[in-house]
Amino acid sequence: MAVAVSGNLCTCLLRYFVLAFLASSVLFTTASFLFPNLSSEDLRKNAAGLIQRGAGAAGVSAGSLSWIDSQSPTFEVASIKYSQQKMAIRPVSHGAIKQQQDSSNLAVVDEDFYLSKVYSTAMQPSKVIPYYFRAEGTFDKEEVTITTLITENRFGVFTKLVRNYQGPISVCFWIRDDETKDQHFAALHDLFESEPLFKKYVDLHVVVDKFDFQLNMWRNVARLFARTDYFMLLDVDFHICTNLRQHLRESPQAMKLLREGSALVLPAFEYTHEEDGVDSATFPKEKGAVEKLVKDKKLMAFHSAKFVPGHGASDYPRWYTTTDEIYQVTKFNFKYEPYVILKKEGTPWCDERFVGYGANKAACLYEIYISGIDYYVLPKDFLIHQSHAYLESKRSGGRKLNAELYTAFRDELCLRYAKAMYFANQLGTPKARNMETECSNLKGFKAALEAFPQMWKTKPALASS
Repeated sequence: MAVAVSGNLCTCLLRYFVLAFLASSVLFTTASFLFPNLSSEDLRKNAAGLIQRGAGAAGVSAGSLSWIDSQSPTFEVASIKYSQQKMAIRPVSHGAIKQQQDSSNLAVVDEDFYLSKVYSTAMQPSKVIPYYFRAEGTFDKEEVTITTLITENRFGVFTKLVRNYQGPISVCFWIRDDETKDQHFAALHDLFESEPLFKKYVDLHVVVDKFDFQLNMWRNVARLFARTDYFMLLDVDFHICTNLRQHLRESPQAMKLLREGSALVLPAFEYTHEEDGVDSATFPKEKGAVEKLVKDKKLMAFHSAKFVPGHGASDYPRWYTTTDEIYQVTKFNFKYEPYVILKKEGTPWCDERFVGYGANKAACLYEIYISGIDYYVLPKDFLIHQSHAYLESKRSGGRKLNAELYTAFRDELCLRYAKAMYFANQLGTPKARNMETECSNLKGFKAALEAFPQMWKTKPALASS
């Protein structure tokens, strides 16, 4: 719901912004004269990748700004004016360390241009603003960053998520590029002012465009700018019921699997009667309580009444009986879409050609599996869906179109990964097992594999170890 700002409040805020901007301009100008050598390097030294930025409004502490060619605030109440950010890349230097530290060695690239290539398979034009708010906290690299996406109607459950998890979160917030966008930016600022934990734990990235539900693109944005080695793909309306962070720290097996690049699955549940699933404060916190609610038919595996393939491969009957055993998913299917923890590096990205509801997350998880990443189910931890109304009219059309796209996508993936693994001499190895098993039933796949040696008679030699 859009936030309306009263005339008096708007006037006060506008005066505050003007004064703050004038003060910062004076300070910046003074510093430029007093420390001419500091300005250039200081604006660049934190740009070891994409610019880490915050929001320049309302006194919200959003991390240090690293503007190279503009000192204008990213957000203004009166009108949205995006600063023309640049990203600075320090090329690899084969000279002395002194040369590596030389600011003149930086390659400055227009950030919008760079990000348009990063997300080139998504619908364009699309404005991506990384770190619109940046968490003040620092995080251990082996923490798990929750990556999620929100629109304004999910502010309530997002606040619950932040309060509950109290760990690193990287979230993508979408704003439609129309005459109401100023109001949505204002609502976003109000949200971050409402809860101090946001400033401590949340990195928020904004996408502004005219396209509904580019869900996989939004997932990729949140993942790209996550600041830890591991991330969790999570829908914002799911409540983490256990002390997941502690359980992971105390499980050598779980951490070993993550370091090796495997995926960890959290079983998901929902209440039989939607009214019971509104208040997450009433949700069970222990596995035993879940089992009792399931036996009493008050709780069930997520979508088990509507769409068993979505989570069935997690093998809920086995989960109920296991205690501390992390077990492997052995009955994967292409409709499987669990909530997973993954390694940030080396995991395939979600394909951004899926726009709208239906198959988008399944396609993402299918490619991850095909690439050679195995799925393992955590024995103690679980999620429960927080009930809310669905706008089915916005979902049905996308489901049909994405279902057709997904069929062609699976064929494409099988041939693409088969070719890549052929050239890497990985066919017949554990790395190729998932691909070979899932793709073997595709029409023409076996014939294509048999034709590879005739199509490409020589393969590059394996690199020596």
